[in-house]
Amino acid sequence: MGMIHGGWLVAKTLKKEGVEVVFTLSGGHIAAIYDGCLREGIRVVDTRHEQAAVHAAEGWAKCTRKPGVALLTAGPGVTDGVTGVANAYLAGSPVLVIGGAAPLSLWDRGALQEMNQIDLLRPITKWSRTVHETSRLAEYTASAFRQMLNGKPGPTFLEVPMDILNGFSETETLFDPGEPAHYRAGGRIAPDPDLVVKAASLLEKAQRPVIMAGTAVWWCDAAEPLRQLAERIQAPVFLNGAGRGCLAPTHPLFFTAARRKALERADTILAIGTRMDFRLNHGQPPLIPADANVIWFDLAGEDVGVNRGAAVGLVGDVGLSMSQLTEATRQLSSEEWLSFIRSEERRAIERDSAALNSDASPIHPMRLCREIRDFIDEETTVVGDGGDIVSYGGRVINVAKPGYWLDAGPMGCLGTGTGFAMAAQLARPGKRVLILHGDGAFGLNGMEFESMVRQKLPVVSVIGNDGAWGQIKHPQKAIIGHATAAELAPGIRYDKMVEALGGYGELVERPEDIRPALERAFASGLPACVNVLIDPDKPYGRSTNVAV
Repeated sequence: MGMIHGGWLVAKTLKKEGVEVVFTLSGGHIAAIYDGCLREGIRVVDTRHEQAAVHAAEGWAKCTRKPGVALLTAGPGVTDGVTGVANAYLAGSPVLVIGGAAPLSLWDRGALQEMNQIDLLRPITKWSRTVHETSRLAEYTASAFRQMLNGKPGPTFLEVPMDILNGFSETETLFDPGEPAHYRAGGRIAPDPDLVVKAASLLEKAQRPVIMAGTAVWWCDAAEPLRQLAERIQAPVFLNGAGRGCLAPTHPLFFTAARRKALERADTILAIGTRMDFRLNHGQPPLIPADANVIWFDLAGEDVGVNRGAAVGLVGDVGLSMSQLTEATRQLSSEEWLSFIRSEERRAIERDSAALNSDASPIHPMRLCREIRDFIDEETTVVGDGGDIVSYGGRVINVAKPGYWLDAGPMGCLGTGTGFAMAAQLARPGKRVLILHGDGAFGLNGMEFESMVRQKLPVVSVIGNDGAWGQIKHPQKAIIGHATAAELAPGIRYDKMVEALGGYGELVERPEDIRPALERAFASGLPACVNVLIDPDKPYGRSTNVAV
């Protein structure tokens, strides 16, 4: 009869689920899980802030389509991670957060870092539980994965008191949930076949169809069904969120700059795994015509029809829904409509030409983004972490593959970049990982460059440094004539900070120096910062045309 401690039980279940890495900031309440992970061959990657640890877990999910795992110590460890959990919740990312807790035997007696964590996490998770017995740790960990991955993905929280983790159980009497296939439903959910027929009938009457595809296309691994559907109905395709990269930028039906014109004139909109939120004017005119038919695809029925009614709602795996609709629809043609979209795309790109090629100093943000666009290759992961600069980046930079553009998602959380990038480098070793940072966003979790140096993760941050919280400063000045609490010191040498932490740093003040600096930063083999001084008077025009 053998004995096993609780932390090892947790790690054994993580191993069964295929977990390769966990993210954490070292804490005594969860030390037993570290021991279990080492015994099971799971890498433990530590950060300088728990928020970054949860962001990294989400970044792992965004890069791999596999759940990310963050381990947080009790009290402030859990509260520090709340922002990361909230971001994953709004983005629909599968993340398991395991939080330590004061020993169960000391609850309500004033133990160190004792607090009600479950009530704090419940509103921003799909499922939250406390484990009260060591022998049930594997069962509850398996349940967390089942809840996380059932239907629409999202974060779960498992609270494990210190004495439960440190306790031992006899192996012969332990509950064993078995392999994941035994405790999690497999397969994909298909849409109602009658609704597929109805959607096909609407499409065959459409004169001006538009496809707006987003994050669920990535989670459902549905890039190929998206391409097939677009080609069958000959509709222009626009992408946002994690949907970026799901159609190659070289495809003749891929568009970016004409999005507003296309949506405003569409008579049929296929909203595929994307929300009618602020990015799409909440589904309302003038961006979304009042009389347009919306064919809505999503994983969860509760997300269909929000803010805007759906002519047809196809609930289920969006890849399966698209494949079935493609089969049910005859080959369509809309050359006149596509010619209009192509002309609008050319016109919009021509309007941006001067900014994209500007030789001015300070550097125009569009010129910086164009240099990044021209530098990256198909294997580069681009992480957007900022306000105006990421809006510019989303407008200019296209990635060639699904899962290679990472942004915060609907929460618009700043500070996600370093965690996302660490995870991307771990998931894609030897490949380029570039963060497009605002200078404000960099300051939130910039200390993670020490974590990257120590753990040999050669991420490169390119900072658009305008000395301000630009998304706040410019609207304030326009509305009230001045900015309050929206400006930073100009020209801060973030590159020197990264150098001091053991990385590579370089300051760029002229546009012709951007490309050489990028080449040197990646060639250094170190975590690096290319600190680019951009024009502080070039705000991004707030527009629904931004594809982030």
